[in-house]
Amino acid sequence: MSPSPATPDDLTFDELPTTGSSLEVGFVRGASFGAATDHGPRPPHRHAYHELIWTRSGTGTHEIDGESVEIRPGTLTVIGRGRVHRLLAADDFHGAGVRFGEELLHPGSGGRANATWLIGTTATQTVDVPEGEFDRLEGLLRALADELHRPPDVRSLDLLRHFLSALLLWIERWYEDCHQEPRSDDHAVLDLYRRFVEVLEREFVRHHDAVYYADALAVPQSALSKALVEATGRTTKEHITDRRLLEAARLLRFTTMNVGEIAFRAGYTDQLYFSRAFRRRYGAAPTDYRRASGTVA
Repeated sequence: MSPSPATPDDLTFDELPTTGSSLEVGFVRGASFGAATDHGPRPPHRHAYHELIWTRSGTGTHEIDGESVEIRPGTLTVIGRGRVHRLLAADDFHGAGVRFGEELLHPGSGGRANATWLIGTTATQTVDVPEGEFDRLEGLLRALADELHRPPDVRSLDLLRHFLSALLLWIERWYEDCHQEPRSDDHAVLDLYRRFVEVLEREFVRHHDAVYYADALAVPQSALSKALVEATGRTTKEHITDRRLLEAARLLRFTTMNVGEIAFRAGYTDQLYFSRAFRRRYGAAPTDYRRASGTVA
């Protein structure tokens, strides 16, 4: 489960195996690396999969899209596909990691077992797991690993999907139980948000108008904006802009592309307009942001 190194001109995708199920489950007992050890931080890599990191005990730090995320005991960290991840340090880490592709999510974007909203590309979630659920969670992870490693049969894919769906639904439950921000209990709002995230990830470079996304989801523009504000506190336009600028920030930190090329890759045809928008979002011009990150010469 070692990540691939980043290349100078683009981000390397850390891929799952090309044979068998697009799933990996690994358990870690007492791992330590980083500044206090002889082992340095893992190189940055862009996920071509979704990842769940369970921390039963131990401490450390991730860097996800340039932002530091603390590793805390009793938590699950959810890292969506497409994000740039680096594990900077860990001390006496005990836990597990699950990596999986889109095809292992239950079919049907509106289904309750589809956690696209939770593994959305613009949010990092660290979810507290109730202490009484630790053993049950690890039992499910072992069941998932055991099914993955047994000789496959006609039931294997369905079982993997069901185990993974149960895991995602537990995470959703724990998230909602402990999340501080009030969120609607209306499932239709969350389902619309989930579907919006899927379309946004496919189209954010080409389509920047809120009307396009409302039409693609067959809802009025006002209804989409209201649902997104209720679920996330952000409007449709804010989601679109944030996704475009997030892509630019990733490329600035982890590639040597020039600013004009990065602007184009984020869907901007006017480099000056891009630079102004980037400064408003990140508080620094693109070149200054890159220089401050220290990750690219």
